[in-house]
Amino acid sequence: MAVSVNVSALKWQGWVVGLSSLAALLVFAPLGLYVWAGDGSDGGPPRAAVADVRVTGCRVDGASRRVVAAVEAAGRSEGVGAYVVTVEFREQAEPVPGGRAAQALVKVPGVAPGAVERGEAVGPVWQAAAVPWCGVAAAEFTPVP
Repeated sequence: MAVSVNVSALKWQGWVVGLSSLAALLVFAPLGLYVWAGDGSDGGPPRAAVADVRVTGCRVDGASRRVVAAVEAAGRSEGVGAYVVTVEFREQAEPVPGGRAAQALVKVPGVAPGAVERGEAVGPVWQAAAVPWCGVAAAEFTPVP
């Protein structure tokens, strides 16, 4: 009779293991599919606005001796919007450690998706013998509602 009790206990344990495995599969299979199917292309973090803007020209105005930077902003697929670009003016491309460069803001409004709009940032008065370097220090995109 002892053999029959052990066999039924093993049967009962087998059912518990089987049902537990089935429950785990029902819980974790959808989670695994969700993680596997979510490749991040449906949303993800927004692209930085700095990637959409660039300085296309840097010159010293002959009359005022101020540095003028030509800025281009490319439109985003999110819709029409405006960029506020911070342009930095230095004597060399590499920043000086601990140094502060002159900066100016330029707003490029009404940039449509796929379009390229232009603006100019006017910087400080520049020394006659020095050649300026102009670059994008920061940029922000604001969609127009």
